[in-house]
Amino acid sequence: MRHLELLARLARPDDSKIVLLVLDGVGDLAAAGQERTPLEAARTPHLDQVAARGALGRIAPVATGITPGSGPGHLSLFGYDPLSAEADIGRGILEALGLGLELKAGDVAARGNFATADAAGNLTDRRAGRIPTAECQRVCARLNGALELFHPFDQSHDVVG
Repeated sequence: MRHLELLARLARPDDSKIVLLVLDGVGDLAAAGQERTPLEAARTPHLDQVAARGALGRIAPVATGITPGSGPGHLSLFGYDPLSAEADIGRGILEALGLGLELKAGDVAARGNFATADAAGNLTDRRAGRIPTAECQRVCARLNGALELFHPFDQSHDVVG
């Protein structure tokens, strides 16, 4: 039986509300010198309370052993078939739509992180220390200014911070 056929058979109308808490990216592996994962070592009283009052489970959004990209993975949580062409989107589109940006046919939406590299160009921190919002906005404004040099009349290229 296909994934969506099973979901359709299991779904029941209900007036109650649910919260779907997705701990995307919280998984980790224990390693030499680190016997427990960061989540195992963390104090989690609020998560423990939510877990005690809710229903818990795990899902394989595509199929066991297949790790989907963020777009298909997130859409599958809401019942979309992650193997369909319609669900084959990336994080750039999700981020743009989440910001309320209007996208048209032919537009490209890209998502990236600010990162830190050493003198040799090796990535040392893929999140640049999680820079504060004000600093992110300053860097985005500078990038937008640099982009303006290449496309002075086209405002559709803005970097959103």
